[in-house]
Amino acid sequence: MSDKLWPVAIIGSGNIGTDLMIKVLRQSKLLSMAAMVGIEANSDGLQRAARMGVPTTAKGVDGLLAMPEFADIRVVFDATSASAHKANFEKLRDTDVRIIDLTPAAIGPYCVPVVNFDEHIDARNVNMVTCGGQATVPIVAAVGQAALVSYAEIVSSIASKSAGPGTRANIDEFTETTARALEVVGGAVRGKAIIILNPAEPPMLMRNTVYCLIEGDCDHGAIERSVQLMVERVQAYVAGYRLKQQVQFETFSSDDPLHIPETGKFWGTRVTVFLEVTGAAHYLPEYAGNLDIMTSAALATAERMAAEVAA
Repeated sequence: MSDKLWPVAIIGSGNIGTDLMIKVLRQSKLLSMAAMVGIEANSDGLQRAARMGVPTTAKGVDGLLAMPEFADIRVVFDATSASAHKANFEKLRDTDVRIIDLTPAAIGPYCVPVVNFDEHIDARNVNMVTCGGQATVPIVAAVGQAALVSYAEIVSSIASKSAGPGTRANIDEFTETTARALEVVGGAVRGKAIIILNPAEPPMLMRNTVYCLIEGDCDHGAIERSVQLMVERVQAYVAGYRLKQQVQFETFSSDDPLHIPETGKFWGTRVTVFLEVTGAAHYLPEYAGNLDIMTSAALATAERMAAEVAA
């Protein structure tokens, strides 16, 4: 193992953890796989890791802490569930490893690499928000660079087949964490998030709709340019991320305002952005862009950490 590579471990041998492992092994020039951790010895993730020469344990975090490889590990990715991460974090908090949380537990600060990585370079535990957050927070932030976003609402539609037990168990955490990230990271004054599990056959690609309300006048051209630039920045680590069509603008005047049940009359501009995410199909099918964007964002975050230390 090269001394220049950061050894990493993955907790969770399900779809997300396995896809992330394959990304580290195939793509990363800064990270190396030191361990894959699970609780089901017969899981495909642990069996695949063993075939690829990655040390494994089916004894969870306790097993990881007992592994001789743990002394060299720099980053631990947690790809379990929100409730499991809380217990995992308690067991890891007194160690020297950095933790990248792919669950909606939101114990550490939210991290969307293209928006706010620089604010959390030294953070011990960062939270990757949710798949919907990774897809839509950059767009809200991009609109916010050109005008104040008074309200942001996102709708993430994913294939039902791509939603495993962890995703289904964390629906409430998904909506709460994503909505909060739209505000804390995206810069919206108020945020709301909705997730839809679509059972269509064949399975649909991940689709995201982003609505931003901007009070008063704004520069539509500046917003469109900012959104396009942000899409290109996300594509640097999520190749299948793209706009479905041009940014849409709808203007409401004081004479013909938009009625919003929670706040009353609104006049200004409603910006609508339609996104699609195609998975890279390293381990998961192409339609599982919702999972791919999470593993890609987590990988990009860990590589940025390693690059900053090496610089």
